[in-house]
Amino acid sequence: MHHFFVTPEQVKEDGIFIEGADVNHIRNVLRMKIGEKLKISDGNNKKYVCEIAEFTPAEIVLSICEEEQADTELPSKIYLFQGLPKSDKMELIVQKAVELGAFEIVPVVTKRAVVKLDAKKAKKKEERWNAIAEGAAKQSGRSMIPRVSAVMSYAEALEYAGALDVVLIPYELAEGMKETKALIETIKPGQSVGFFIGPEGGFETAEVERAVESGAKPITLGKRILRTETAGLACLSILMYHLEG
Repeated sequence: MHHFFVTPEQVKEDGIFIEGADVNHIRNVLRMKIGEKLKISDGNNKKYVCEIAEFTPAEIVLSICEEEQADTELPSKIYLFQGLPKSDKMELIVQKAVELGAFEIVPVVTKRAVVKLDAKKAKKKEERWNAIAEGAAKQSGRSMIPRVSAVMSYAEALEYAGALDVVLIPYELAEGMKETKALIETIKPGQSVGFFIGPEGGFETAEVERAVESGAKPITLGKRILRTETAGLACLSILMYHLEG
């Protein structure tokens, strides 16, 4: 069954009203007909099984057949601050981070990042990454579409992370799996959690020190050095296991 997302405002007493690009996709790409069913998530932890009731030039009207509370979201909002990687690695990171339950992905410019994006390229990349996030959210049964934010400088990212309850920074020179485990176990459901992942070359020592000064806690992900596209997913998996387990 095809899965689509709407805003809570599109859910009304007399049905759900599909707008925008999804109208063309349902009508002309999928060629769905009146009476066919699809799944809808409202971005507010509710899921619906709906039936197409009416096509109009600008929207599609759905009648609600079933309604249920979604249980596919983590009990905490997890923010991945990802140092910009080379080539198309960010696309893989976004896709898998959404599957693992990330609430938001923040692309970050760091000292050792090779990728340089001007405003036009950054906007185009942002649109592409958000489209990938939407596709991954549909595939994995998420009840909301995680946002990929605009590319931030390291200073902007640290400031943004300052509003979160817990901020972690996996660092290849950090030691103490025992201490890392104890720190992870202090994170409680409902707390917002952010973590910073460096690009291919990792973080410079000064960047780690700056993050720690801002309140981030350095942790280790083990004795092996992980690639940038692996490290964030490993951290997300650990947090998912802890919060849902």
